[in-house]
Amino acid sequence: MSGQESRLLGRWGEALAADFLRQRGYEIVAAGWRCRFGELDLVAQDSTYLCFVEVKLRRSTAFGTAGEFVDARKQQRLRTTAQLYLQQNPTGLQPRFDVIEVLAPQGMETKAPKIRHLADAF
Repeated sequence: MSGQESRLLGRWGEALAADFLRQRGYEIVAAGWRCRFGELDLVAQDSTYLCFVEVKLRRSTAFGTAGEFVDARKQQRLRTTAQLYLQQNPTGLQPRFDVIEVLAPQGMETKAPKIRHLADAF
């Protein structure tokens, strides 16, 4: 898979995750937010939490679940990026880190991708 195809698949997974969250009452306040430290796939909020959501799409679980790929190094990068986001966008909401796993065996051709929301993942 080329880099461009991989990016398209990733954006497709992020759009699925955003729709999933909206259907559950979250408001998406940012998508693909970037700074010098990294990128936040989605920033969503409900009445209590401001969620920094890492979206992981996989075609197979042969090498582990998507959530297992959010290792300690990635978690630290997300925390640092989220701190900068909060400095620029203050809120009274409680911050939280979530992971959304999207399992799509046929990529964008998958009819019913499986989505799993891991709230307060780390």
